[in-house]
Amino acid sequence: MTREEKAVIIGALTQKFNENPFFYITDTSDLTVAEVNALRRLCFERGVEYRVIKNTLIKKALESVKGDYTPLHDTALKGFSGVFFSSTDGKTPAKLIKEFRGKVKGNQKPILKGASIDSDLFIGNDSLDTLISLKSKTELVGEIIGLLQSPAKNVLSALQSGGNKIAGIVKTLSEKEG
Repeated sequence: MTREEKAVIIGALTQKFNENPFFYITDTSDLTVAEVNALRRLCFERGVEYRVIKNTLIKKALESVKGDYTPLHDTALKGFSGVFFSSTDGKTPAKLIKEFRGKVKGNQKPILKGASIDSDLFIGNDSLDTLISLKSKTELVGEIIGLLQSPAKNVLSALQSGGNKIAGIVKTLSEKEG
């Protein structure tokens, strides 16, 4: 591969990292061709892109991306690397990995080497359960709106139910004076 070809690949990869705020670096070595095809099919169904990329190219591309990805250089960018890209949410690739592991008995691949969720780094396979439990921005906004609406609904409910009582009391008092 010539320097020009590498530069083109690094440029495209840099753009891919910039466009996708969620990516996972994994080790899928030792998977059979059939298993890799099944993994790619699962990725396609979930809207996740999977690519096998040389570590040096990933490293060069990440150096051009905004943020500090140097912790990934020492830990995740060793051995065989495949990258899952997700543009919609950071939880989907983690669920996909867990589901794929469940389909093939005794299989612990793909192994999570590192992940970036909105520039926050998660390093190591132990982080997979944490990534699965993360809530998306939409879920968090929904919960916050629900929490903010809750007190307002309680106040309105109290005023409406108490309004009938207050009106009854005022009416009774006005009739007594007359």
